Amino acid sequence: MIALQLIFWICLFLVFHSYFLFPFLLKLLAGNLSIKALSFTVEELPMVSVLIAAHNEERVIGEKIESVLGGSYPHDKLEVLVGSDASTDQTNAILGQLKETKSSIHIFLFAERKGKPGIINQLVKEAKGEILVISDANVILEPDTLVELIRYFKEDRIGLVDSRLINTGIKKDGISKPERFYTGREVSIKHHESVIWEAMMGPFGGCYALRKSLYKPVPDHFLVDDFFINMSVLEQGSTCISNLLATVSEDVSNNPREEFQRKKRISAGNYQNLLRFRSMIFKGGFGVGFCFFSHKALRWIVPFLVIITLTISTVLGLNSDLYLLLALFQLLVLLSPVISYILRKIGIQSIPLRFISHFVLMNMALLAGFFRFSGGIRNNVWQPTNRNQD
Repeated sequence: MIALQLIFWICLFLVFHSYFLFPFLLKLLAGNLSIKALSFTVEELPMVSVLIAAHNEERVIGEKIESVLGGSYPHDKLEVLVGSDASTDQTNAILGQLKETKSSIHIFLFAERKGKPGIINQLVKEAKGEILVISDANVILEPDTLVELIRYFKEDRIGLVDSRLINTGIKKDGISKPERFYTGREVSIKHHESVIWEAMMGPFGGCYALRKSLYKPVPDHFLVDDFFINMSVLEQGSTCISNLLATVSEDVSNNPREEFQRKKRISAGNYQNLLRFRSMIFKGGFGVGFCFFSHKALRWIVPFLVIITLTISTVLGLNSDLYLLLALFQLLVLLSPVISYILRKIGIQSIPLRFISHFVLMNMALLAGFFRFSGGIRNNVWQPTNRNQD
């Protein structure tokens, strides 16, 4: 029984560490630290290639390209490469029209689906820029986003710079508010990882920059390309940081079913990356190893830790009121999505319950993603998530 109690409290501590203690320690260590502000002269600015993978993005592709080319980065040092991944809507036609008036756009049409990583791998081969900016079609840049992303590459040690995501389309109901909270918390954690160790764990995949010389092709079957690229940069001895001034915007998802499927796919890709880069926990240096273990590896095994704590507390609860209460509490938390759904149906909205429910659904998606990973992943073709849904 003592062994079971020990396992229970260790598992509980690991969950607590990943979600609460680790962010608190980061905030404490970061204090008033900041990354030294850097800047190029206009003459020093490097050539930049913006790479965009697009599949059926007729609603946003025009606005996206305008946000890239309408910014403050010099046009003579900027090119935009768009790979249309077998689009069947008006994406290709819109790109063709844009190409007629903007010579810096290069369009690549693919007849068969390749998935975002496959498209980006192909675009990198065609890119002329010293710096690559990889950006999603539905992510809109601010006028100074590119300048802010590029400025830190003046330091040779810095290999990758992330942007700051600002969610739009927030609604009172649905999951948009919990999603915005989660995104904001991740931005804060990654910023603190950056200023302490320059060991940011995974960029916001919608818009980030890296040195072309550090780009390693993403394996054909990998689902989460941004984290693979991030860890490859760290593996090569360069650093990864977040720049809060490089802001971009994206409509947040508001449909639980759509978001669950997206997170399930991402979760399966997380386990691919955990298997590929597991040695970095021990060989990546203290900062990289500590952040990888605490921020990512632990969080990805939380569903299994919860299963262990629930099982043990149920067994121990047969002879202990304390563990019985702990088991009942865990069951109540796990049932929060059902409770939240029933309350919404009768017109009762509980913000705290929605946040708890969102946390549970995220971890259910992790578990579902693990089973997808265990069954083998043969391709990385994706279907873009509908944003700002009712």
